[in-house]
Amino acid sequence: MKSQAKRIIISGGGTGGHIFPAIAIANALKKLDPATEILFVGANGRMEMDKVPAAGYKIIGLNIQGIQRKSLWKNILFPVKLFNSVNKSLKIIKDFKPDAVVGVGGYASGPLLYAASLKGIPYLIQEQNSYAGITNKWLGKKAEKVCVAFDGMEQFFPAEKIIKTGNPIRSESVDIAGKKLQALELYKLSAGKKTIMVTGGSLGARTLNNSVLAHLDKIIAADVQLIWQTGKVYYKSIIAQLGENYHPNVRIMEFVNRMDLAYAAADVIISRAGAGTIAELCVIKKPVILVPSPNVAEDHQTKNALALVHDQAAIFVADRDAEEKLIDKALALLDDKDLQKKLSDNISKMALPGADQVIAKEVIQITINNN
Repeated sequence: MKSQAKRIIISGGGTGGHIFPAIAIANALKKLDPATEILFVGANGRMEMDKVPAAGYKIIGLNIQGIQRKSLWKNILFPVKLFNSVNKSLKIIKDFKPDAVVGVGGYASGPLLYAASLKGIPYLIQEQNSYAGITNKWLGKKAEKVCVAFDGMEQFFPAEKIIKTGNPIRSESVDIAGKKLQALELYKLSAGKKTIMVTGGSLGARTLNNSVLAHLDKIIAADVQLIWQTGKVYYKSIIAQLGENYHPNVRIMEFVNRMDLAYAAADVIISRAGAGTIAELCVIKKPVILVPSPNVAEDHQTKNALALVHDQAAIFVADRDAEEKLIDKALALLDDKDLQKKLSDNISKMALPGADQVIAKEVIQITINNN
């Protein structure tokens, strides 16, 4: 495996749910062979253009966008951008001469994988969600392998190409063993009180924030502690409304830098249902209430959440019902030890740790098979 250094392109991004797995795969490839040359291809203006260089990798941006479902006129330039992105992808492949390409989803993944197929470069798709998007379904037909995280993906991809690997996760975020006291100390919380963690991702989730705002009085009346990640978009307005030190039991944060400690402190977690987040939640084994975002392609967060609900591994609250029902459900769950144990036991059975290493080995294997 280490006789000749491989050259690998990893394409995709757009959200943390695509970028963090991509970086994890890159790191695993480097661990297998430090001489491996890795190039990322992303979309200009998206967060991968900052996150990938920060992780120590080179990235080239394509001027590509997704199809705007809510505003058709914004799609006028889409065909031109797609054509130009495929042409630029062909040039990238010609210049870099990759042994294989990995697609992790996101705007840049489609043009790059399509260009790889035109040039006969083997590629692997890492499908994070339980419901594959149109682009991945189409590109999956010519993929060497499709690495998935959920059962039942044969409806989207050729069965013989599917490997259930799970989703790569940030290992530092799920390393919670023995950290409860450290977590309580960091967040200045009491060991004698129950704690809810609310996270809507780095940008935040309006529904989750509004649900908390509407029922803060119930949380305080129950003497329950709250770790509340508002997200970048909503933090300032919430602080303006509530103040910096609203209540001793409530910790309001724009972003949780130590996710491991937030997870360790929590008795119950309220979260969106992105594939990467679910992968982390399965590993940390805490009772969780999922409120899928309705604002994503193919409503894949709902399908991700229902895959867990089907195995009695999570509680589901629809976005439209959250403001009325979410906090009541969370407080009821905190008082139900049997249900907490059932959810914890069942979600732990769905954990697939080490996905980054398994996927990296598959990437190397397809380069060997196609020599």
